Amino acid sequence: MSTPTQDLAAAGVSIWLDDLSRSRIVTGNLAELIESRTVSGVTTNPTIFAGAIGNGGEDYAAQLHQLAADGVSVDDAIIAATTDDVRAAADIFSSVYEATNGVDGRVSIEVSPDLAHDTDGTIAQAGLLWQLVGRENALIKIPATKAGLPAITATIAAGISVNVTLIFSLERYNEVIEAYIAGLQAAREAGHDLSKIHSVASFFVSRVDTEVDKRLAAIGTTEALELKSKAGLANARLAYELFEQRFAAADAAELIAAGANTQRPLWASTGVKDPALPDTLYVTELVAPGTVNTMPEKTLEATFDHGVIAGDTITTNYAAAHDLMASLANVGIDFTDVTQLLEDEGVEKFIASWQELKETVRVALEAAK
Repeated sequence: MSTPTQDLAAAGVSIWLDDLSRSRIVTGNLAELIESRTVSGVTTNPTIFAGAIGNGGEDYAAQLHQLAADGVSVDDAIIAATTDDVRAAADIFSSVYEATNGVDGRVSIEVSPDLAHDTDGTIAQAGLLWQLVGRENALIKIPATKAGLPAITATIAAGISVNVTLIFSLERYNEVIEAYIAGLQAAREAGHDLSKIHSVASFFVSRVDTEVDKRLAAIGTTEALELKSKAGLANARLAYELFEQRFAAADAAELIAAGANTQRPLWASTGVKDPALPDTLYVTELVAPGTVNTMPEKTLEATFDHGVIAGDTITTNYAAAHDLMASLANVGIDFTDVTQLLEDEGVEKFIASWQELKETVRVALEAAK
C-alpha cells in the first residue's frame, strides 16, 4: 500500500517542507522525512529562521559564541548561521538532487526582506548567498515585487537558480515568467548551461482566502457568503493555466529545446487558516504534474495521515475558476486591491520577522561575549 504522500508525488507534485532548523538537521529528522514522508526539498524564510534560532538556542550556541569572539556584525552572524543550515540541508538532499536530475533536492534561502524594493541590493546579496552556500541544489529566494523582477532576470542570467516568492496575482505571475525567460536568454548568451538553471514561482494560496473571505463577510449577502474559501484555489488554478500557456509559447519552447527548464509553479501558504475547512484542502485540490507544494509540518502530517489524492484537480477546473473570479467581481471584490495588499503585507511581515531575528541574534552575541 502506498501512502498519500507517495500518491501525491506519483501524481507529479514535489513535496517540500516549509521549515528548517539545525535541530532537524543534527537529529536526523530531515533525512527521516525524505524516507517516510516523500519530502524532496525545503523552503525557508525569515520567519522560519527567526523561530529556529530563537527557539533552538542550544543548537546555535557554539557557533554564535565563536562569531561573537570573532567580532562579527549581527547581519553577518545571521548569514553565517543560515547559510550553514542551508548548506547542511542541501547535502542531506544531494541524493534526491542527483536522482531527479536537479529538479528536486532543493533548499531555498531568502535575500534580506530589507532589500524587497532594492534591485541592485537584491542582485548583490543573491550572488553572495549563492557563493556562500556553495551548493548547486540551493535556490535563492527573491520576492516578486516590482524591484524584484529585474533582480530575478539578472540572477538567472548569472546562472543562479531562483525561487521567486510572494506571488499573489496572475498579472504579477506573468511578469515573473517574463523575467525568468529574459534571464534564460541572457544566460544562454553568456554561455551558461541552461540545464543547470532551475526556478520555481511561489504562488501563495491560503492568504488569498483569508483576505477575500474577510471582505465577503463584510458584504454579507447570501451570494457573497457562498463564495467564501474558494478564491485561493481558483487563483492558483488559473496560475497553472497561465503556466501551461506561457511555456508552450515559441520563445519559451525554443529555450526548453535548448536545454532550459520550465519554471515550476509552487503552492505556498498551504496551511489551512480556517478550522472549518479540511486541513488538506490546499494540497488535495492543487494536484497537477510539474508542481511543488511546500507544506508546514502540520499540513504534511495531515496529508500523510488522511490526504485523499484523486489525480489532477487543477486542469479539470479551469472553467469553474474563471467563473468564480467573475462572481467575486460581481459581488464587489476588487481582486487587484486584494493581491496588492497581500504583497505589501507579505513584505512587511518578513521585515518584522527579520528584525525579530536580528534582535534574537544580537542578544545571543552579547550573551556569548
